[in-house]
Amino acid sequence: MSRYTGPAFKKSRRVRFSTLENGKDIARRPYRPGQHGQSRRAKVSEYETQLKEKQKVRFIYGLTEKQFKKTFNEAAKLKGVHGENLLKLLESRLDNIVYRIGFASTRRGARQLVNHGHVLVDGKKVNIPSYRLRPGQVVSMKEADKDLKVVKESLEKVFNRVEFINYDNSKMTGTLMRLPERNELNPEINEALIVEYYNKI
Repeated sequence: MSRYTGPAFKKSRRVRFSTLENGKDIARRPYRPGQHGQSRRAKVSEYETQLKEKQKVRFIYGLTEKQFKKTFNEAAKLKGVHGENLLKLLESRLDNIVYRIGFASTRRGARQLVNHGHVLVDGKKVNIPSYRLRPGQVVSMKEADKDLKVVKESLEKVFNRVEFINYDNSKMTGTLMRLPERNELNPEINEALIVEYYNKI
């Protein structure tokens, strides 16, 4: 399955949730895309609710179905709550950490920075967006790319960062201090529904 490259707003409207997590993508038209988007619908089934939750999280982190299912299976092998483990693995992806630090204003933009070789992990170039960071690892921009306009503009828009990432403004580096706690992540995500969905299929 190829990666979706169309408008993020359409994906958000499809699941009626801000997959950019800023609300802008559904502010103007908070209904499904298409000519019947505003029409009333029959009662939503339990399966549809679970599928929608899975799609919602998959769209947020920008994964293909194959990547998402693989991460889900990896989360099952870890100690702790399956759904929470899934979110922690998604949060520790390099593209997500680049976004959380503020080098990019969206996860799609962060993925592009990584793909193009602009990002370093512990001083070494890593161009794999799915690279999973461990606590203590340091993420930075290549020295020649620290003045990129898109990076500067994105950093200027950052007012608050998540507590599990420490950012050093003087060095332009971000360190993953620890894996996030569940209460530090999006409260509108119901990861239990995702577990139920995959347990049924």
